[in-house]
Amino acid sequence: MLSKYIRVGDKLDIETVLRATKSDSEKRQYRSMVQDIVSEDQLKISMPMEQGKVVLLPIDGEYNLCFYTKNGLYQCLSRVVDRFKSDNMFMLLMELTTDLSKYQRREYYRLNCVLEMKASKVADEVDMSQNVEQVEIIDTDITFDNGIMTDISGGGARFISRTQYPVGSEVLFKFSLFVSGKMNEYTLHGRVLFSQEMRNNPGAYEHRMQFIHMMNDDRESIIRYIFEEERKIRRREKG
Repeated sequence: MLSKYIRVGDKLDIETVLRATKSDSEKRQYRSMVQDIVSEDQLKISMPMEQGKVVLLPIDGEYNLCFYTKNGLYQCLSRVVDRFKSDNMFMLLMELTTDLSKYQRREYYRLNCVLEMKASKVADEVDMSQNVEQVEIIDTDITFDNGIMTDISGGGARFISRTQYPVGSEVLFKFSLFVSGKMNEYTLHGRVLFSQEMRNNPGAYEHRMQFIHMMNDDRESIIRYIFEEERKIRRREKG
C-alpha cells in the first residue's frame, strides 16, 4: 500500500503526537523527504533539520507523518525504528503503525474572487538530497511572479500563474485587500497542496495553497474581508 501512494523524493511533515522525551511540552513539526521505500510498512527519510542543525528524533518516538504526493496529502502514524548515516546523509528508518489515509485539513469558507497577486518560491532551508556537511545558506534577492487569485479563505487560497510551484513547496504570497475602509497589504507564507496545468489554458497552472506561520491578525483581517464581500454580494442580489 505504501509504494502505491508514496514515492522517493516526496516531501513530508513530521509532527509529534506523544511526548517523545521528557523535555517535550508541546507538539513540534519538522520537514523531511522520502529517501527509500524499504517495504510496505517501512521507509527511510532524511533526518529533519532546524536552523541548520540535525534534529535527533528518539528511537521508538511516535509521530504523525503527512506526505505531499502528486495525488494529494496522505497521513499515518509511525515510529522511529533506527537512526543512521548513509552516504554522508543522516537518515531515519520509520515504521508505519497505521494505514495511510487521505489527510483532511480544517476548511475555512472560501470566497470566489479575481485578484492580482504575486508569488515567489521559498528556497528550501536545507536541500535533503545534498551532503549535509556541504550545505550552505546563501541570501539572494527574491523575484516575484504575477498571478491571479481565484478564491481565498482564512486558511489558504487558489491562484493561477505562468510559473508552476510543485506540491509541497513553500511560497511567499503577496496581495492587497480592501478591508474596513482601507487597503491592507499582505505578505504571507504558504505551502502548495495542489498544482496542475490548466487544460483550457496551456502554460498556465492552477495552485491551491495553505497559509502557514500566519499571524492571527492577518487571518482575522482576511476573514473580515470575506464577510464584507459576502454582504456586498447579498445586497446586489437583493437589489
